[in-house]
Amino acid sequence: MASFKDIVKDEKGKKILFPIRLKILVTLLILVTTSIGTITFTMANLFHLDKSAYIRDLTSLIAIHTAQETHETLISYKQSLYAFARLIYNEELSQQQKSTLLSAMFEDFPDFISVTLTEKQRGEVTVYDANQLSAAQLTREEIEAYREENPLPIDDIFKGNTYVENSTVSEKLPTLTIAVYLNFSDKNNPAIISGLIHLDKLQKLASRSNVYETFLVNADRIPLAHTVPEVIAKRVKVDWIPELQMLAKGFSAGTTLEYVYNSTPYIGGFAPVGFGELVAAVQIPESAAYLTAQDLINDLLGVALALLIGVATAGLIWSHRISKPIKFLSEATDIIRQGDFDSQVKVSSRDEIGNLADSFNRMVTGLKERDEALEKAQTQLIQSEKMSVFGTLSAGIAHEVKNPLAGILSYAQLSLSKLGEKHEAHEYLSVIEKETKRCNSIIESLMTFARQQNQEELKNIDINRVIDYSIATVNHQLLINKITIETNLEPRLPPILGNANQVQQVLINLMINAQQAISDKSGKIIITTQTLNSDFIELFVKDDGPGMSEEVQSHIFEPFFTTKPAGKGTGLGMSVSYGIIKDHKGDISVKSILGEGTTFTIRFPISKEIEKNESISRLSLN
Repeated sequence: MASFKDIVKDEKGKKILFPIRLKILVTLLILVTTSIGTITFTMANLFHLDKSAYIRDLTSLIAIHTAQETHETLISYKQSLYAFARLIYNEELSQQQKSTLLSAMFEDFPDFISVTLTEKQRGEVTVYDANQLSAAQLTREEIEAYREENPLPIDDIFKGNTYVENSTVSEKLPTLTIAVYLNFSDKNNPAIISGLIHLDKLQKLASRSNVYETFLVNADRIPLAHTVPEVIAKRVKVDWIPELQMLAKGFSAGTTLEYVYNSTPYIGGFAPVGFGELVAAVQIPESAAYLTAQDLINDLLGVALALLIGVATAGLIWSHRISKPIKFLSEATDIIRQGDFDSQVKVSSRDEIGNLADSFNRMVTGLKERDEALEKAQTQLIQSEKMSVFGTLSAGIAHEVKNPLAGILSYAQLSLSKLGEKHEAHEYLSVIEKETKRCNSIIESLMTFARQQNQEELKNIDINRVIDYSIATVNHQLLINKITIETNLEPRLPPILGNANQVQQVLINLMINAQQAISDKSGKIIITTQTLNSDFIELFVKDDGPGMSEEVQSHIFEPFFTTKPAGKGTGLGMSVSYGIIKDHKGDISVKSILGEGTTFTIRFPISKEIEKNESISRLSLN
């Protein structure tokens, strides 16, 4: 129930809605304005109270961020070196394949100019990116000459230490060298891998600020990146920073120092990179620090204003997106209330509104399915009533037809006995006798099928005889549709305890389904019985029809499931058959392969209630 705070009433008492998007927008503006105002006010107070402390913290923070970004960049370079090493050590590849893959890796890692693998016993081998050298107008000889003059500390690297240096040969191509120990190399022949890499990424980190002087320096006090690019090529030592080695070992996340450089007081922030004893440094003259801090405050106010406008715009857009699906849900509810269950709400958001829309759509689908199920159930009830009337009518017709057939059969047999085999009418009378008996058999099967029986009326029945009666009932329909029936019945089967009429219903349903599946072409149905140990009788109904998919097989015994066209089936035949088999303590299963046919397997428990002096031949359908 909505509270009075959520509803505004006009003079006539009509409710005026306070839209959700307006609530969200107002809330966001209040929160953002409060947050930004608080932050700005606090920053201004800190600036006025202790400008020096503010600058010290800021320089330290910038140094920490620079160190973190540098660390991530160098780690990626280290992983790339490992990738080169694994490719070189891959014994499953030929030399030609390795060369091709190395060329591709230089394209994937465009910062790399060359990679050198150094083994303690075999020496070193270097792979170059010729395109990079050509673009910088460098030669391999120049790089090799530099390395001879500035050899790597091999023994130190073999101990597992990572080495990083400024190895710029030409101002056109500022570079650094990273050398790492390969922990997966042969212990008897340890190896290191080093890479000559562009300084572009690190130089961009050092050049981001126009106010602060930013640089990266190694343990030898040689800068690897600097706000002033010329410093990199000249490799000017950073000898004015105190305690540089202690800073490189990373005893603290960030440190701020005050020192004098070229007779000018400086404030510097320093942070260990955590890679190759590098230090990220940010420094600014004290004279410019306070003016810079004021500029930062002004910039912060501008950013706050822009952020406020951006948040207001984004809040308006997002609040509209949030309230729009709710409006759709409200409209869809009115449509469903009118009985139209085809309405669906299209919401793609992955949040509570999206979950609500999905639940709403599932509810609508469920209502539609229930409505359709009720309609089908009503249709089925009508159909069941028709079948009941049809069964009664069939029984009456069968009784009426049976009496004339008995007279025809009697006169035919009497004529045969009097005329003898040589009489010219003997052949015709024999056909009349045969066909009359067949009609009589069909009539008896129809009477048995139409007879109303109590479900609990179970007795010992001969399954083979039930099969014969079932075949006699549908054989004419199957022959018309070019379907032949073969039987392979095990003789003298033990009886089962059941209702013959219901079992006959299952068999007729299976044969009619097989005939409809085979459709217009000719086909065959094979019915087989056999004893399974001393407890069960198995009955197989196999056809050579088109078969069923696994999905159809998984739903074949569900009520109202059918693959037949509309008006050709109710989807209850197999469900009813399944229930009948279960009532007989049996089991029914299906195995089908598309294009090869279908086999239904029915298993009945053998009856343990054999009456004294009762033989199998006396068991009937009644």
